[in-house]
Amino acid sequence: MPPPVPERALRQPRYLSVRRSPLAGLGVFTTRAIPKGTRLLEYLGERISHDEAGERYYAAKEPDAFVLLFTVNRKVVIDGGVGGRAARYVNHSCDPNCEADEIDGRIFITSIREIPAGAELTYDYNLEAPSPLPRDWRRRYACRCGAARCRGTIVVRPRRRAVATTRKGRSR
Repeated sequence: MPPPVPERALRQPRYLSVRRSPLAGLGVFTTRAIPKGTRLLEYLGERISHDEAGERYYAAKEPDAFVLLFTVNRKVVIDGGVGGRAARYVNHSCDPNCEADEIDGRIFITSIREIPAGAELTYDYNLEAPSPLPRDWRRRYACRCGAARCRGTIVVRPRRRAVATTRKGRSR
């Protein structure tokens, strides 16, 4: 049974710290073992519309691949760069030890397996590919998690359209 949703913003536990990460920039690390199913952090920041998020993201000459935007639903995006806390530093991994859960319009980072002391918290960003997809998307959205089954990118790979075929197997 999941823990109850707190009425106020979830406080950062004392056993989590933000420091340099071998994956990318800063990361969140634990100083003690964490059991599976522990709600650890809440992704906080300014709540904005998708239009506002797009304006902020595309305001730069070259969009920043590591903006701190988190989609809550069709109407709301959280900009962790404005008033955000430690959850904005949880890095991506293709073999994560946490997941991001949307509960009543709020985003919580929860452990999906036991995490040993000293480990970095990670979750799979499942970032949607921007449209249009930039030519350098593999470089821009490269994954550095080092997992055995790393997909090489923090975005969900764009699906290729299947070519319609006739009964004889030739393309139309």
